[in-house]
Amino acid sequence: MTLKQTRALLLLVIVAGCVGASARPGSAPVLPNPVLYLVATEAFQSNGRTFIRYKYDVLNKSDYPADMFAASPKLPPCGNNTNASRTWVDFYDQAGKRLFGFCALGKPADLNGIYFALEEGQIPPSWVYIEMKDRQANTIYKSNLADTTN
Repeated sequence: MTLKQTRALLLLVIVAGCVGASARPGSAPVLPNPVLYLVATEAFQSNGRTFIRYKYDVLNKSDYPADMFAASPKLPPCGNNTNASRTWVDFYDQAGKRLFGFCALGKPADLNGIYFALEEGQIPPSWVYIEMKDRQANTIYKSNLADTTN
């Protein structure tokens, strides 16, 4: 083996060792950002006022493990809910203003029923997005901008 081949082999061993050292055993898999889309809008009444509910789904909700939505009593509560889920989901308008949130989704499939509502006559933002905050892993998954009209 030549000196040049020995150096190349040594470099390959060092690089392979560094790559292997950076991956921790048991570390969480890398998860995709949510793909948000509008399902429907519907009018409803509450306290004598009419609102429009903007209903959304997450196309890739099955990519998220169920334990991300497990009740997590060891994490801070959501208001009086001491069994809030590990991951909270918040809606934002395109400028970053929070519109509404969910702190008690029980499984990834529940992402098919998320929404925000505005009083009838109020102009909705053109686009919205969600952030899924995994409070245990201290990770935020931000969706695409989704339309508010069908």
